[in-house]
Amino acid sequence: MKHITLRQIKIFESVARNLSFSRAAEDLHLTQPAVSMQIKQMEGLAGLPLFQHNGKRIALTEGGSLVLRHCQVILADLNAAEQSLADLMTGAVQRLRVGLITSGSRFFPHMINAFLQQHAGLQLDMQVRPREQLLSMLRADQLDLAVMVRAPSLPSLAAEPFAANPFVLVASPMHPLAAEREIPVARIASECLLVRESGTDTRIVADDIFLSLSNPPRFMELGCSEAIKQSVIAGMGVSLLSAQEVQADVRAGLLTVLAVQGLPVKRQWHVVHCGDRPLPSVARGFRQFLLDEAALRLAPLAVL
Repeated sequence: MKHITLRQIKIFESVARNLSFSRAAEDLHLTQPAVSMQIKQMEGLAGLPLFQHNGKRIALTEGGSLVLRHCQVILADLNAAEQSLADLMTGAVQRLRVGLITSGSRFFPHMINAFLQQHAGLQLDMQVRPREQLLSMLRADQLDLAVMVRAPSLPSLAAEPFAANPFVLVASPMHPLAAEREIPVARIASECLLVRESGTDTRIVADDIFLSLSNPPRFMELGCSEAIKQSVIAGMGVSLLSAQEVQADVRAGLLTVLAVQGLPVKRQWHVVHCGDRPLPSVARGFRQFLLDEAALRLAPLAVL
């Protein structure tokens, strides 16, 4: 798709967001035939359909969903570039570009807000993305810093641990194992283990523990940590999640931590940046804030 135009990207994103050719045409002040023609040209460049039609309704195909994710990144980058140039011309605003894996999205904004309170006027661009996408954005200079569990092995990226991040196995309080103690990890073989997709930090931790068993549990993949938690609450299975992520649910009685031998698994949060590029001053400040204060601020969340 190297010949795709910016105009086509904007039209495709609007159709995908509205799931309607007519509403996209209205948004972009175009005729519906013009929108349809541009989508048809994009599908020709892609070599596969981007939308499937069901009567008057349309939906993204698997290929269309993949293209949409990349188009959203492109448009976000263009908007950020325009804003950065405007800020450069006026010298008005400092911007912190930080990425965060999804498992930290429930509690980590409180950490960022504590930093923002100390830096009035700072503009935050926070991206919550899968780990591999964050690494790509760092290398492409789309982020200053990224926060994740597993340190990258790429020599161009520098990673520093700044806080503990223990992982626990959680279940519904009504689960048969909820009242047991010293549960052998082999007992989990009969359970359905709800996990994220391959390559995510939480999935890697789960793979390390359970795939080494002679009889590993059945894995069920779900697309986000919140969906996993709600499914565990509903009794669909058990899941290995960050203690910091589930603390509020455990205290509310929605989840319980299973007393499995060898758990919790001890991991670390890492702050990552591109080692061959100097950090902007505000990013250096936030990195130091994490190294100095995050462990104390996150420590209570690790106790269940």
